[in-house]
Amino acid sequence: MFFASNLDTVTHAIQLAVAPVFLMTAVAAMIGSAAGRLSRIIDRARLLETRIDASLDEDPMGAEFAELGHLRTRGRLVNVCVALLTLCSILIGLTIMALFLGETTEIQIAWVTTVLFLAGVTCFLLALVCFLAETLIASQVLKFRRANHGVEGVKGADTK
Repeated sequence: MFFASNLDTVTHAIQLAVAPVFLMTAVAAMIGSAAGRLSRIIDRARLLETRIDASLDEDPMGAEFAELGHLRTRGRLVNVCVALLTLCSILIGLTIMALFLGETTEIQIAWVTTVLFLAGVTCFLLALVCFLAETLIASQVLKFRRANHGVEGVKGADTK
C-alpha cells in the first residue's frame, strides 16, 4: 500500500478528515442530554415502584401503573436514541478514517466514504426523531394542577 509522502497531501487529508468531527461534537452533546433524560426516567420509575410496593393490596394504584407504562415507553425511546447516536458516532469515525486513507493512499474509497457519512447522518436524524417522540410523550402525560393559593384574583382560575 502506498502512503503519501507529500506534506501538502497529508495536510489536506487532515483538513478533510477533521470536518466531520464537528458532527461528532453534536452527537456527544446529544448523548449527554439523552443519558440525563434516561437517568430521570429511571429515578421516577424507581420511586413509583417503591410506592406501588408499599401500597395496600386493595389500593388500585391505577395512575401509578399508567405512568410506569409511559416511563417504560419513554425509556425505550431514549435507549434507541442513545444506540442510534452511538452508531452515528462510529460511522462518522469510520468516515474520518476513510477520508484520510482515501486522500493519503491509492485506495479508491470515495463511495465507501459517502455511504458511511450518509448512514451516520441518517442515524443522527433518526435519533432526533426518537428524542422528539420521547419529549412529546413526556409533555403529554404532565398534569398541570393549579394550586388554590394566589390564584383567586385571576379571571378564570379554578378555585375549587
